[in-house]
Amino acid sequence: MTAESILAKLVSFPVLGGQSNLSIINYIKDYIESFNIVTTLVSNKQGNKASLHCRIGPAIDGGVILSGHTDVVPVKGQEWSTNPFELIDKGDGKLYGRGSCDMKGFIACCLASLPDMVQADLKKPVYFAFSYDEEIGCLAGHELARSIKIHYRETPKYAIIGEPSLMQPIVGQKGIYILETYVNGSAGHSSRIKEEVSAIHEAMRLMLWLEEKMNRLIEEGRIDNRFHPAHSSIHIGLVNGGIAPNVIADKAHFFWDLRTIPMDRTETILEEFETFCRQREQELKSKFEHFKIKTVENHPPVVHLDTKETDDIVGLIKRISGNSSLSTVAYGAEAGQFAAEGFQSVICGPGSIKQAHRADEFIDKKELHKGVQMIHKLIAELSSNNFR
Repeated sequence: MTAESILAKLVSFPVLGGQSNLSIINYIKDYIESFNIVTTLVSNKQGNKASLHCRIGPAIDGGVILSGHTDVVPVKGQEWSTNPFELIDKGDGKLYGRGSCDMKGFIACCLASLPDMVQADLKKPVYFAFSYDEEIGCLAGHELARSIKIHYRETPKYAIIGEPSLMQPIVGQKGIYILETYVNGSAGHSSRIKEEVSAIHEAMRLMLWLEEKMNRLIEEGRIDNRFHPAHSSIHIGLVNGGIAPNVIADKAHFFWDLRTIPMDRTETILEEFETFCRQREQELKSKFEHFKIKTVENHPPVVHLDTKETDDIVGLIKRISGNSSLSTVAYGAEAGQFAAEGFQSVICGPGSIKQAHRADEFIDKKELHKGVQMIHKLIAELSSNNFR
C-alpha cells in the first residue's frame, strides 16, 4: 500500500481528542501484525483508548522511535468545502482531510515504509509509537514513552516525532501548563465595596500579578532567542464571575496558561503565584473569614523539549531530512515527553503546521513523498554497520 492509500484509510476514522481511538489503533495494529510484527497496546484505565508500540528489527540498543498521534481536532463550526473525513484529491497536488497534515500523514509514511523495513538488513531497530489524546494535552505521550523504556530489554536511543514541520528539524518546544484559579469572596450591595471582598476585584489582582510576572521574567533577561516569542508567556484566556452590575461578586474564576522556555521552571512560577495568593488570603481574612483562592490543574503539564545541537540525533535528522536548518516551536507536542524518558528527541515531519486545525486541512503530495524518503534514508542508516 502507498502512503496515500494508507492516509485515505486513516483519515476515514473520525477520532477526536478525548474519544475512543480503538477503531483506528486496531486498524494500525492489524496492518502491522500482517507483517509478523508483534505489537503492544498501552491502554487507559477504562480500556476504551490505547497507544501502540512495536519493534521492527533486532533487539539491540540504539534504535530509533518514530512517533505520532492518532487523534484529531474537531471540525464542528468550520466551513469545509469537502467531507473532512474523506481524503480528497482535487487535482491541485494536495490531499484534503482532517488529520491529513496533523499528523496522520506521518503515520501513513511510517506504515507505507514498513515492508521495506521488514526486508532490510537492519543493524539497529525501528520502533513505531502511536498515541491518543495528544490534541487535548498530550495526555498519553509520557505513558507511551515510559512503556517503551521498560518493555524492551534493549534501549532505543532516538525519537523522531513527526509533527508537521515541512521536514525542518525542530530541536526545542516550550513547556505548557493550563490552570484554573477560583476566588471565593463575599456577596453584597455594590455600594459596600469597601466592606466586602469582591471575588472579581481579587481575580483582577491575581491576573495582573501573572502579567507582571511575565514582564519581570523578560526584564530579568530570561530570553531564549531560539523561540518566538523568545520568552515565557503567561496568558489569561477565559474569565467568569458576577451576577449583576450592582451586586458584589462572591465567585470568580479564570483559566490561564503558561508556555515556558527551557530555562524557566513552571513549578517555580506556580509556587510564587501560590505565595502571593496566600498573602492575599491572610490580608483579607479579617474582612471576610471565608475568603479563599484555589488554583487547580486543567490538564497535566507538557514538558519542554531542549535538544542540544551537539546531540547525535541532530546530525542524524539533518542527514535523513535533507535539511540542516534547525528551529523551535511554541506549541505543545510529545517530543519533550520522550526526551524526559532519556531518548534524544526531535520533531520533524511532512506538511505545514499552518494547515493544522483549520477547515480544508491538507498535506501537499510532495511533502508526503518527502516523509517517505526520510524514512527510507533512516532505513539505510540503520542498515549500516557505521550507525551509532
